[in-house]
Amino acid sequence: MKPIFSRNIDNKGRLIRGLGALALFVGAGFGFSVSEWLGIALMASGVFVAFEALRGWCALRACGIKTRL
Repeated sequence: MKPIFSRNIDNKGRLIRGLGALALFVGAGFGFSVSEWLGIALMASGVFVAFEALRGWCALRACGIKTRL
């Protein structure tokens, strides 16, 4: 049995997730001006995607879903 949060993506996938997290953080900055809840939702999503990028772990792959990257 594999340890929880074991690496399952390569550096290319980590880079893509890092850029996605950056985009979510920028979107959260703009989202707070529209709605506080929208900003919170985008910020929480950005934190999760940043965790995936830093850890080298993909939640979808951990669930058995094949991703392209």
